Amino acid sequence: MSATRRQVLARSGALGAGIAFSGALSELFTGTATALGHSGYGPLVPDPKGLLDLPEGFRYRVLSREGDELRSGEGKVPGNHDGMAAFAGRSPGRHSGRVHLVRNHENRNTATLAVPTVKGLTYDPMGKGGCTTLTLDEHGKVLGERVAIAGTAVNCAGGPTPWGTWLTCEENEDKAGTNGYTKDHGFIFEVDPADPYCTGAVPLTAMGRFQHEAIAVDPKRGIVYETEDAFEKPFGLFYRFLPNKPEGGRSSLRAGGRLQAMRVPGVPDLSTIQETGATFDGIEWADVPDPLAAQTPIRLQDFGPKGITHAQKLEGCYWGGRSVYFVSSFAHSAEGSAADHYGQIWRYDPAARRLTLVIVFGPDTDVQLPGESPDNIALAPAGGLMVCEDGEGAQHVYGVTRRGEVYAMARNRQNIGTPEQPEWGEFAGVTFSPDGKTMYVNCYRPGTTFAVTGPWRR
Repeated sequence: MSATRRQVLARSGALGAGIAFSGALSELFTGTATALGHSGYGPLVPDPKGLLDLPEGFRYRVLSREGDELRSGEGKVPGNHDGMAAFAGRSPGRHSGRVHLVRNHENRNTATLAVPTVKGLTYDPMGKGGCTTLTLDEHGKVLGERVAIAGTAVNCAGGPTPWGTWLTCEENEDKAGTNGYTKDHGFIFEVDPADPYCTGAVPLTAMGRFQHEAIAVDPKRGIVYETEDAFEKPFGLFYRFLPNKPEGGRSSLRAGGRLQAMRVPGVPDLSTIQETGATFDGIEWADVPDPLAAQTPIRLQDFGPKGITHAQKLEGCYWGGRSVYFVSSFAHSAEGSAADHYGQIWRYDPAARRLTLVIVFGPDTDVQLPGESPDNIALAPAGGLMVCEDGEGAQHVYGVTRRGEVYAMARNRQNIGTPEQPEWGEFAGVTFSPDGKTMYVNCYRPGTTFAVTGPWRR
């Protein structure tokens, strides 16, 4: 280990503490700016307000906090802040600099701060999840905050579309009459960040009913890739949705299409693949027998004698270059996986029908990250990644440069435990403004949305 990396890891508290990943690190940075060329922005400075520690020269603003009143007057800001994306404002004026920030609320039926129900934006009045949106001016000041969709369940992640909408995903598959719900859940919903009434609260049923996590859209073909974070064996599948209107456009996904699941010939469980660079050609896609899972969850349905390929903890999903990337956060044989790993990042090239294991997380590889389960990931404007930590102890946003150097970017100081047994809420939804000058990130509990500015390109 180099002295430089040892110093960085010691500063961040990661030295000897966690996992690592190896492989073609540059795969993750296709199309991004030049690498940082240094080991981060320096040590974290304790925040006298006890909210968020940042490096010197950086500052934060609290944009929104659970329990406060929504500026729309619709009710209180819900809790459990999760996936998030920033969209350029479409009005007023071409160079207005406005930003629409769409934020998921991963509320289960036991949540105490539900997304307020709003006429025209509510799917199931008994669902407590949904999305809220914040509108910011060119100076980052909050101009408005409102409900974007309500009455959904366990809105975890999702993803942006090329036409400027957000697809929010329900990580839940309860049916009507279960846990108090009056409608079936487990769907994707489209949210217009500027005017949510344009999209309403309409489930995109053809895209499947299962425990959705995230999506990525092929901008050329219009195909939507979907991950499933199922909690019990058999674990989730990796899907693609072939829309009837592949040209895209707001609400075009309502026109329906065909849902398929990925089959890697000879590989029933992706956890068994442990070698970086392992490549599989001739990837097959099997039609899902019953996308609505009327009787049987999709992952348990009969895909014929060839079966289907499963994976534990399928989470992040994004499009880069000519391929889709998806993440398996971990696999535990004690929980039913065929093998153990600390995390994988896979790349699927649709043109070549080729699947490649790009990154392997593990204790004997090159680039060490703290904790076992890196969660949300975003590309940074100066190159590299920002990674949200979801583990034990203090919670951080970590940066990773192209050279594999790890540094602490932010630390949550909000104790949700007790002085005797402190506990810190995880980070989620890290994303950057369209101009790359502001990092937005959520603290899951207590639900807090931060805007971080500073010398990003230093």
